[in-house]
Amino acid sequence: MSRADFEVLVSEALDEVPPELAALIDNVAIFVEDEPPAGDPQLLGIYEGIPLTERGHYYGGVLPDRITIYRNPTLAICDTVEDVVDEVNITVVHEIAHHFGIDDARLHELGYG
Repeated sequence: MSRADFEVLVSEALDEVPPELAALIDNVAIFVEDEPPAGDPQLLGIYEGIPLTERGHYYGGVLPDRITIYRNPTLAICDTVEDVVDEVNITVVHEIAHHFGIDDARLHELGYG
C-alpha cells in the first residue's frame, strides 16, 4: 500500500472519531511515518506529549503533542486491505486515548491493545 493511500486511511480513521470527542482534542498534530524508531521496529503508533489529564494551569506555550502512525509495521502484520483499515482504526483510537490519559492496561481491556 502506498504512503498516500495509508495517509488516507489515517485521515478516514480520524474522521470516525465522534465529534464530541474530536472537539476535546487539544494541541495535537498527527503524522504518518514509514518506519518507527530503530529501538522498537514493531511499533504501530505513538503518542508523545502531555495528556489532557496531566495538564494544569501552567500548561501553555508548548509545542503540540504528537501522534505518529507507522506504515510499514502496520502493513507487515496485515494480510488484506481490510486488515490494514481495521488496524489503522485501532491504532488511531489507541493513540488518541493516550491523549485523554487512558493507559495501555485500560486500552487492552477495551480491545484497543
